[in-house]
Amino acid sequence: MDEQGIAVARPGGARHACRDHGELGRITRMAQHEADVLILGGGVIGLACAYHLLARGRNVTVLDQGQVGGGSSHGNCGTLTPSHAMPLAMPGVVGTALRWLLKRDAPLRIKPRLDPGLLRWLEAFRRRCNWKDFAAATAVKSPLLLRSNELIAGMVEREKLDCEYQAIGSLHVFRDRKALAASSWYARTLTEVGVPVESLDGARIESMEAALKPGVAGGYFNPADAQLRPDRFVDELARVVRERGGRIEEHSCISAITLGRGRIAKVRTSGGDYSANEVVFALGAWSPALARPIGLRLPIQPGKGYSITYSRPQTCPRLPLTLKEASVCVTAWDSGFRLGSTMEFAGYDSSLNRTRLDALRRSSAIYLHEPEGGQMQEEWYGWRPMTPDDLPILGRVQGIDNLCMATGHGMLGVTLSAVTGLLVSEVIAGEKPSFDLAPFNVSRFA
Repeated sequence: MDEQGIAVARPGGARHACRDHGELGRITRMAQHEADVLILGGGVIGLACAYHLLARGRNVTVLDQGQVGGGSSHGNCGTLTPSHAMPLAMPGVVGTALRWLLKRDAPLRIKPRLDPGLLRWLEAFRRRCNWKDFAAATAVKSPLLLRSNELIAGMVEREKLDCEYQAIGSLHVFRDRKALAASSWYARTLTEVGVPVESLDGARIESMEAALKPGVAGGYFNPADAQLRPDRFVDELARVVRERGGRIEEHSCISAITLGRGRIAKVRTSGGDYSANEVVFALGAWSPALARPIGLRLPIQPGKGYSITYSRPQTCPRLPLTLKEASVCVTAWDSGFRLGSTMEFAGYDSSLNRTRLDALRRSSAIYLHEPEGGQMQEEWYGWRPMTPDDLPILGRVQGIDNLCMATGHGMLGVTLSAVTGLLVSEVIAGEKPSFDLAPFNVSRFA
C-alpha cells in the first residue's frame, strides 16, 4: 500500500502529487545521474528495500514521484496482519460483488464502465475464486507475513523508530450470528498455515473491548497481529535511510524507462536521466503504465481505499478491530483514531467519494459506542496495487538483467514491507532468497 500520486484531503485543502502522465512528461532539467541501486517508488516498500540494501553496503537512490510516503503508505489503517493472509478471491465473492454492483456504499464496489484492462483482471480474478487457489495463495503468503512482522518488530526496536508500534493482536468482530457461523473456514484456514487464532464468543469479546456496543455475536482474536502509525513509520524509515547515506529525491516524476542490451539503460525524470547497476520497481498502483514501455504487462488494478482520522474519542478501542459485516478497520493510537478500509475498483478516479466516507461512519456506529473522535483530522483515499491472485510481484524479470520487481502488495504493503526489503536485498546480492520467489514472479501471468 505504497503508491505515489494520491490526493490527500485534509480540512482546509488538498495535496496532489504527480497524478497524470502528462505531468510526468514535463522535464525541467536534463542532468545525468548514475546510481548503484535505483529504487523507483518512495513508499513503505521502496524505503524498506533501501533500508535492507544499505545494510548490505549498497549505495541507494530512491525516486519518489511525490512526497515520500504520500501514497497508500500514508492513510491506511496501520495494522500488521498475518490474520489477513487469505486472498480476496474466494468462493462466493463474485456473487456478492454482482449484488453490490449498483450499491455506491458497498464494502466492495466495482464502478460500471468499459475498461478492457479491468475486464481482463476481473476474469483472472474470477478463475481464482475456488478453494484450491484460495488455499494455495494463503499457504505461500502467510509465512511471508509472519516473518515480516518479526522483522518490523526488530527494526522498530533496533532503530528506535517513533511510530507508535504495539504488538497487541487484533479482533475480528461479528454482530450477526449467521455471518459468524458462515466464517468457520477462517480459523480453520489460519490454523492450517500456522497463523495463531482464537475463536471467542460475544461475551468474551465484549469483556476484552469496552468500546464495543452490546450485542456482539462472537469473533476471533489474532495474537500475531500488531499495529503502528503508518505515516510515522514511513517517515522514520526515510530518516534512517538518509542517516545511512541513502539519497531520496522527492517530486521526481518519471516520464520514461528505456531498455538497452537487455537492461534498463535509462530512467528519465523531471530531475534528469538516471542510469543504475540495479533498478528496483516499487511503484505500486502506478506500475502498469510505467512498466508497459519496457514490455511488461502487469495485471494490477488500483483498488481505492478510504480512511477518516480523528482525535481519540473518550471510549477508544484498546485493540485494532475489524468490523466484519461492515468490512471496516478501526485503529487507535495515542495520537489519533482511524476508520478505514473499503475496496472500490473505479480506475484512477481522483475524487474523494463522500458516499463511501459516510459509509465508514455509519457502519462503525453500529458497533462502537463512540465511532468518531472529537475532532476530524483528515479524510483520505489511496490506491492499493491489486493483483488478481492477491500475491505481490517480486524478484528478477527474465530478459531484463538489472531489474528487480517489488510491487503488487495489495492491501498488505505495510505488513509485507520488511520481508520484501529483505528479499530484494538478497536477490540483488546474488544470494538464495529466504523464501521461494517462484509463486511471486511476474512470469506467472504470462
